[in-house]
Amino acid sequence: MRKIISTLFLLFLSFSLFAQNDREAYIEKYKAIAIKKMKQHGIPASITLAQGILESGAGKSKLTIKAKNHFGIKCHNEWTGRTYKMDDDKKKECFRKYKTAEQSFEDHSRFLTSRDRYAFLFEYDVTDYKKWAIGLKKAGYATNPQYAKLLIKVIEENHLDRFDRMKRIKQTKSVKPIFAQTKKSSKYPEYLDKNAADFNPISVSKTNRMIYKTNKVEYVLALQNDSWKLIAKEFDLYTKQILDFNSATRKTPLNPGDRVYIEKKKKKAKVMFHIVGNNETLQSISQIYAVRTSWIKRINNIKRKNKLTAGQRLRLR
Repeated sequence: MRKIISTLFLLFLSFSLFAQNDREAYIEKYKAIAIKKMKQHGIPASITLAQGILESGAGKSKLTIKAKNHFGIKCHNEWTGRTYKMDDDKKKECFRKYKTAEQSFEDHSRFLTSRDRYAFLFEYDVTDYKKWAIGLKKAGYATNPQYAKLLIKVIEENHLDRFDRMKRIKQTKSVKPIFAQTKKSSKYPEYLDKNAADFNPISVSKTNRMIYKTNKVEYVLALQNDSWKLIAKEFDLYTKQILDFNSATRKTPLNPGDRVYIEKKKKKAKVMFHIVGNNETLQSISQIYAVRTSWIKRINNIKRKNKLTAGQRLRLR
């Protein structure tokens, strides 16, 4: 009997070690993507990784292997992409299928940011993983009554909260530098933001483009012959993401020196008010303060047909 118990204990220990090894491999492989999505959408990297580990069995589930679906997201009515059928709560249920793992991570972020029932989560600090875990359960992300506790356990056992405080994981991929063209008559190169304090960028992109920050949101400056698509590609984003970040459309002009935000803007500005100038729009004001146009509209009760007038005072927080 003692021998059987010892054997069972060894089997359990081996299984636990394999499971932990799988988790460590998963974290190492996807931590950079989770941090990137956190910067873009405001979802803690620890939460994204913990959900991925639980929902995908640390990347070993059939759904993850066959459909690269890391978060168990089902098709729903709005999904027009590829699908994968699999038995779940019901037989032959429809799940979303992706070309890459990063598409799954991006869709997970959009799934949370586009649904009203998750909106309250974004009032929490990005480093408060416990509130996020409890909030996800409260919002009905999963039916398991222990879901919040499971997320917190995975985060704490693997110290995933360390990623919530990281700006990014440095990319080591070598890319040929691309520099902006500098006019001989200009005192400063065109890739320096003369409105930024001391002209000092906070970072440099993989193509040596200067990166700045205002209101805790990162941005770059458009260069000669730039386009929304080119900038999106440089920062591994979809064109639609760049457009959304900048309250723009494909027809919105992009001129050299224009600010282009590479992550989601905030709901509040550092200042309380803005006095509208001649020919200013919600989009142009939004670009100055790194505040979402939707929130400027909301706190100022601006309807779709309302036009801004010079001298009008807009609340920004």
